[in-house]
Amino acid sequence: MKVNFGLTAKDYSKYRAGYPDELYKRLLKYNIGLENQSILDLGTGTGYLARQFAIQGAQVTGIDIASELIKEAEKLDKKYNIKINYEVCKAENLPFSSSTFDVVSAGQCWHWFDTSKVIKEVRRVLKPDGKLLICHFDWIPINDNVVAKTEDLILKYNPSWQGARGTGIYPQWLTDVGSGGFSNIETFTFDVAVEYTHEAWRGRIRASAGVGASLPAERVKEFDRDLAELLNKNYEDPIFVPHRVFCLICVL
Repeated sequence: MKVNFGLTAKDYSKYRAGYPDELYKRLLKYNIGLENQSILDLGTGTGYLARQFAIQGAQVTGIDIASELIKEAEKLDKKYNIKINYEVCKAENLPFSSSTFDVVSAGQCWHWFDTSKVIKEVRRVLKPDGKLLICHFDWIPINDNVVAKTEDLILKYNPSWQGARGTGIYPQWLTDVGSGGFSNIETFTFDVAVEYTHEAWRGRIRASAGVGASLPAERVKEFDRDLAELLNKNYEDPIFVPHRVFCLICVL
């Protein structure tokens, strides 16, 4: 399935919920997100993970292959009066000198990478004893909740989509980083409910890999009409969507 998140840039910027504050509080306990810390955020998108680090005073660089997303990220940065340096490039071929960053982060993107190549690049650009952070913030399908029903509709329109029925837990990451030479591997997870209006949930789903980033524009419109009908018939507005944060931290 060919995916291009640049096609979803507007919805991505407007409707994707940011990580909960609790994540950043916990990361501070691992000395991640400190003032003046140099952080490289891989697959930054619209600054989904990076922006709060910058707000906390870190020196942040974000990279992504979609220039459309970075343009949206720069607009959002202006609202917060912060500066993040952006580069359009692949995570497998980073345009930075060796031993440059204290932390490399990757949010909502690790599964898109050629992990063996990315880990080599991460090792190269990290300073000695630098840290790698990988995290996800996923909606969780439980029985026949709104997430499960929405995923069923995505699969109706896009049978090639492989993101359904996830648990929000990623044990493969431990193997990836362990095989890549990282140590002191730790993980944590916690759940939160995110409030969405019907409009916002539709926008969030349009901004997903299985819909706006992979379907033709006319099919996206058809899908959106069907999702609106499903929500109006079955759910009060707003809805509360269960999400799970899963985070891995390791040391070079």
